[in-house]
Amino acid sequence: MRTLITGNLPEEVLGLIRREHEVEAHQENRPLERERLLEMVGDKEGLLCMITDRVDEELLEAGPKLQMIANFGVGFDNIDVAAASRRNIPVSNTPGVLTDATADLTFALMLAVARRMLEGDRIARAGAFRFWAPMHFLGHEVSGKTLGIIGLGRIGKALARRARGFDMTVLYHNRRRLSAEEEKSLGVSYGDFATVLSRADFVSLHVPLTPDTHHLVGRKELMAMRTSAYLINTSRGPVVEEQALLEALKEGAIAGAGLDVYEKEPDLTPGLEELHNVVLLPHIGSATVETRTKMGLKAAKNLLAGLRGKKPPDCLNWDNVQAAMPGQNGPPTNKA
Repeated sequence: MRTLITGNLPEEVLGLIRREHEVEAHQENRPLERERLLEMVGDKEGLLCMITDRVDEELLEAGPKLQMIANFGVGFDNIDVAAASRRNIPVSNTPGVLTDATADLTFALMLAVARRMLEGDRIARAGAFRFWAPMHFLGHEVSGKTLGIIGLGRIGKALARRARGFDMTVLYHNRRRLSAEEEKSLGVSYGDFATVLSRADFVSLHVPLTPDTHHLVGRKELMAMRTSAYLINTSRGPVVEEQALLEALKEGAIAGAGLDVYEKEPDLTPGLEELHNVVLLPHIGSATVETRTKMGLKAAKNLLAGLRGKKPPDCLNWDNVQAAMPGQNGPPTNKA
């Protein structure tokens, strides 16, 4: 079958797919332009897409032969899963493999913003470091503080485990509370959303982007945080109302923020880049050689399974797809 890969992936990943199918790949380190994507998908049965690709009704109509969509990323808000389901197209993502890389980066953001690392780097590079003084360039410690985790899934749990090494008190809020045994094992305590916001020195967001989590943190929530607290977001940009965050940072309503994702990514809310109490990263939560290779291989295995007419290991919509197993009626067909 013909497959389209919309991002520049390791040869190890491309080779795995080429063993079974014809591959056309976009091999530049930038998103595939929309018009080109719509053109290229026209004769493809398989699509391995990036989180920057909008897979909607328009694209599905442009790709009438599609039988499988494998997303390169754990978040899948870029895909209209319901529209794909109506066309009997399985959709998958890549959970699990980016957990440690993202948790590492989250903790790095906490340290960077609290200890003013990027500010210090800029001063040192500019030749402005002239002296050491006891009350000069003070930040705040991370060790021994209270960490509030909103969304205790794989990444949230991994962050909680890292926090233990810094003797942090960990509070969490989640749609479903963990069992007492798991809370004890992780060393975490449950609290409602308002309680976690008001008690934490660091609030870290680890929720998917859904209608319920859009602008989960706005002005009201920011005002509920401590003035000495920091907000960390490595989940999805629109979870935070960025204009409200900008105002809170300017007013000193919170001490600072560490962001890897943005509400209108890749654009920043004007003025955010001028602030010294925020660390801004270009969506690199999973950006390690090891993790991106694992993500690619997982996406490839999902793609191959779907094109064989089998259930992809990380399928998001299998129950809603009328997929026939091999030996019966063949693979799914794309019919709206």
